[in-house]
Amino acid sequence: MGSIADPGGEFGELTHPPTPPSSFDEFQRQTSLMTSCTLLWKELSDHLSSLEQNLLKKSEALKNKFTTLDNQTKETLQVLEKREFTIDGSVSIFIGKVEERKEAALAAASVDAGEVDDGEGLLLKLRSYCTKMNAEGFWRFVTARKKELDSMRDQMAAALADCVDPARFVLEAISEVFPVDRRAEKSEGVNDLGWACVLILESLIPVVVDPILGKSRLLVTPSMKERAKDIAETWKASLDERGGIENVKTPDVHTFLQHLVTFGIVKKEDIDLYRKLVVGSAWRKQMPKLAVSLGLGDKMPDMIEELISRGQQVDAVHFTFEVGLEDEFPPVPLLKAFLKDAKKAATSIMEDPNNSGRSVHLAARKEQSALRAVIKCIEEYKLETEFPPENLKKRLEQLEKAKIEKKRPAAVPANKRTRANNGGPMPPAKAGRSTNAYVSSFPAAPQFVRSPSHTQYPAGVPMYPSSPAMYGSRSPPTNPYAYPPEAASPPFSHSYQVAPMNYPPYGGYGNGVAPAYQHAYY
Repeated sequence: MGSIADPGGEFGELTHPPTPPSSFDEFQRQTSLMTSCTLLWKELSDHLSSLEQNLLKKSEALKNKFTTLDNQTKETLQVLEKREFTIDGSVSIFIGKVEERKEAALAAASVDAGEVDDGEGLLLKLRSYCTKMNAEGFWRFVTARKKELDSMRDQMAAALADCVDPARFVLEAISEVFPVDRRAEKSEGVNDLGWACVLILESLIPVVVDPILGKSRLLVTPSMKERAKDIAETWKASLDERGGIENVKTPDVHTFLQHLVTFGIVKKEDIDLYRKLVVGSAWRKQMPKLAVSLGLGDKMPDMIEELISRGQQVDAVHFTFEVGLEDEFPPVPLLKAFLKDAKKAATSIMEDPNNSGRSVHLAARKEQSALRAVIKCIEEYKLETEFPPENLKKRLEQLEKAKIEKKRPAAVPANKRTRANNGGPMPPAKAGRSTNAYVSSFPAAPQFVRSPSHTQYPAGVPMYPSSPAMYGSRSPPTNPYAYPPEAASPPFSHSYQVAPMNYPPYGGYGNGVAPAYQHAYY
């Protein structure tokens, strides 16, 4: 083995041994290692801290759920306990009414069919049907007295309370037309009996609510509740036969929704269906309250937006006040926008060549309807300070005056008759005018024959029947805010002189300043 000094040894040429690292390099290496360890520790620490925070949040959420479940359990137990204790009280109340119903039954049995001249007679007659559970006779009696709608609404709940089973009685009474119209003969004049169905279903509510717990417990037997559910499903299944949701008649929709509320059979999975039906019949007076009862309260903002986009701003105002969203949807800009749209529609009617001869009349009707709807809304919700209705009322009076002037017959000038030059007697205007007509010595004048083109036509007959009072004054979306019968156009067109229609600016109402409408609503 060669020595290190001998390069020709056994191992050949040897390299120099590695130079030991300097103290600076060692310091850098250790510093880098410590930095890496520090970063790794921080990453691990942050990760563990995040896991800890997540565990704390989940633990808190679980505690809240447990607390909520405990509270709900306690509330449920309290409700059940209260319901159990109130059963005896409710039964005692109904037992106390037995004697009253006995006396009512005896009184009803002696009532003659014709004794319905006053409110008391009407109540006794209604009670006679209810006491005898004569649902068919009750239905015939109610539907034949549409003119007595207000009186029946006041008396019907008291009469239904005399039924042995009010829920069964009502379902049998309206079964002729709901859920499916089973009448053999139908005509346009008597086809709509939805008003009677809604009246009876509304009147049943105070009868079936628990006298102690109220609407939280309905006194409806399980069999009748199941029957009511089957009826609702039958109506839904017949939607396709009725032309779908878009074409179903509003009275049918109103009856269906009232049926759900009356019997407490609203289904969460049908909420979207209820929403579409309510929006489609939003012009009905009871729809805002029905919407809340159907559980659509949280969907109201979207529904109001949809009504505004459809040009039904007045309906939107009613829904807004029902759920207290006046700040989100200020009513005054909506009403002004509605008037603006009505003015545009009236102008379009005036410019339509197909309405020649009637354009002024149709445009005036459109504006009158809008003015009436807005004025009524202002008065109902006390908006006079924000939106004074004086100028609207003046404009409405102006349009009504123009309508009266148009209907007034044109004046026919009297025949000018002069005496003869010789001072003789004046000849009569028409021979044989009356039995004591003046007899002249002159030959009888030829009888005047009026031209057929100058025939005096009778006064116009209303073309639109009035809707029942219980449905309010709003009209369907296809013809928003229809006009009352007195505003209907006459069957014949006259060429009377009418004052020109000058539409004032709705924004300033007399000051000539254009309004600033909030276009964000439509």
